[in-house]
Amino acid sequence: MEQHSHVSASRESPINDALFSSIVQEMSEIYGEMIYTNWLSKLKFVEKTGSSVILCTTSTFLKDWIKSHYAHIILDLWKRKDSAVSAIEIVVQHTIDGQVRAAEQTEAPSVIAHQVEDYFSYLDPRLTFDNFVVGKPNEFAYEASRAVAESRSVIAESNPLFLYGGVGLGKTHLMHAIAWSIKKNSSYRKVAYMSAESFMHKFVKALRNKDVMSFKDGLRSVDVLMIDDIQFICGKDSTQEEFFHTFNTIMDNNRQMVISCDRSPSDLDNIEDRIRSRLGWGLVADVHSTTYELRLGILYSKIEQMGVHIPQEVIEFLAEKITSNVRELEGALNKVLAHAKLVQEKISVQSTKNILKDLLRSNQRLVSVENIQKVVAKFYDIRVADMQSNNRLRKVSRSRQIAMYLTKNFTKYSLAEIGKRFGGKDHTTVMYAIEKVEELMRDSLDFKQELDQITHILLNS
Repeated sequence: MEQHSHVSASRESPINDALFSSIVQEMSEIYGEMIYTNWLSKLKFVEKTGSSVILCTTSTFLKDWIKSHYAHIILDLWKRKDSAVSAIEIVVQHTIDGQVRAAEQTEAPSVIAHQVEDYFSYLDPRLTFDNFVVGKPNEFAYEASRAVAESRSVIAESNPLFLYGGVGLGKTHLMHAIAWSIKKNSSYRKVAYMSAESFMHKFVKALRNKDVMSFKDGLRSVDVLMIDDIQFICGKDSTQEEFFHTFNTIMDNNRQMVISCDRSPSDLDNIEDRIRSRLGWGLVADVHSTTYELRLGILYSKIEQMGVHIPQEVIEFLAEKITSNVRELEGALNKVLAHAKLVQEKISVQSTKNILKDLLRSNQRLVSVENIQKVVAKFYDIRVADMQSNNRLRKVSRSRQIAMYLTKNFTKYSLAEIGKRFGGKDHTTVMYAIEKVEELMRDSLDFKQELDQITHILLNS
């Protein structure tokens, strides 16, 4: 980031810059990678003037958020290292990038050779790495995607790159981001992006028009071939065959394949074993269900892009209640904003509840104890009968505790009634299970992520 023109060139600047870096490092260790990525990494040291330290960030929204949540921590840590500092000032650094953004958006939306342009889907210029919000659930897939996009040559261990996860979690965003990044940084490479459905329809059309060779040549001449939602070719024998040969040609010529799907290669049904095997040759990266923190980050990012204001309590309410997927979360936000604009009503938690009552009901609907037990048992690969047994094996007892916790959250049963449905356990056992799960959620992000996955499966089963 370029610094303000008034930044001091004094000999103490490098010292303070290093001091600030050490403070950010210390805070990232305290708060974790999520907070660092979404907030602290956006903050830069500008200068120290007298007893004040000036820091800058890229928007008013970020400035206000960091000022209210982290500025006092930064000040305390800085004062420990330099007692002369008594104030932290955060300013907005205005960057002139409008021309660059406009240039990107006026480019032809397809990043392929002109002679085969009509074979491929268009790319959304809004779906870039810059506006993809990174959190623990999608971090690995994001890093893998960036590595493929930024490499000037094919990374053997990441070829093919296979991205998988549920609907609306960001797979297509990453696919578009890879294509835009290659277009921007390696424009000499020909990239073709298309959905599996488009692949199938174009292939059928080529067969009908007796022009299959043009279709084959167009696909196989690119440097990077990207196929989205590959599950749609399952059960389509002739399309599978053509995909298989295209896949082999791309790989044999040491060119990059990027594929997305709603499940892992091993879980694909109605697809030939030779294709399933080859899809897993390279790097398989899953995009997990969102956590509360990630949903919060996505909302903040979206709100900043739109240049609107929404009360903090409404943002937190949406992040807590809309848990199914990112697409639905962004749709809920858009609906709240559109309603407020239409009726000239102030946005509040109550108005949000009224506007989204049907969506909230579907996200919070009650489920049966039997279904909870079934979903948890399947997730941890144990028998449903184990839920009602006295088996004390760690895997079984932990699964039983999770099922009890979910039953308390998604049904109206009392602790005593829950205990009866888990093999006649008493209410104190259920209470302990709930407290144990809540403790694990506080202490382990991985465990919380697992619980979010189970909840997502439960509410969508």
